[in-house]
Amino acid sequence: MPLKRGAALVVIRNPFAGRYVEDIQPFMKDLEPLGLEMARRLVTALGGDPKAIQGYGKGAIVGAAGELEHGALWHAPGGYAMREILGGAKAIVPSTKKVGGPGTRLDVPVTHIDASYVRSHFDAMEVGIPDAPKADEMLLALVMTTGARIHNRAGGLKASEIKGEDGLR
Repeated sequence: MPLKRGAALVVIRNPFAGRYVEDIQPFMKDLEPLGLEMARRLVTALGGDPKAIQGYGKGAIVGAAGELEHGALWHAPGGYAMREILGGAKAIVPSTKKVGGPGTRLDVPVTHIDASYVRSHFDAMEVGIPDAPKADEMLLALVMTTGARIHNRAGGLKASEIKGEDGLR
């Protein structure tokens, strides 16, 4: 069975670019529908079966007029969306973020969807868009995979040994 890896990327205007705003948390709720749509489209692109997805991750690149904290707003809506679309995946969705200009690349970390300690699924996928993000934009990313690294042999907990109790093992 071939390993499939995919990413959904979107560029949005950063509503906080160029200024300091104390209370930015309500924007997370605004991002939830976007996260759900991105997750749905990504599952479709990877074959349409949520049960085939074994790994996931998320990330954000904030344009130069924004701040790193604006990218952190993607943590909850991006992770929530993938766990919901995948039927309640247990593991925390790994994440990364940075501030950068057009063409910035981001290595999005990937772990198993039900147990963060499954080493065979520790991976990353590089994402980016050549002309984004501009200074007043944010690039948001979701990544999914259908399996472990090819020829993984680093040991540790195997996917077949997941207990599914706590998102770790």
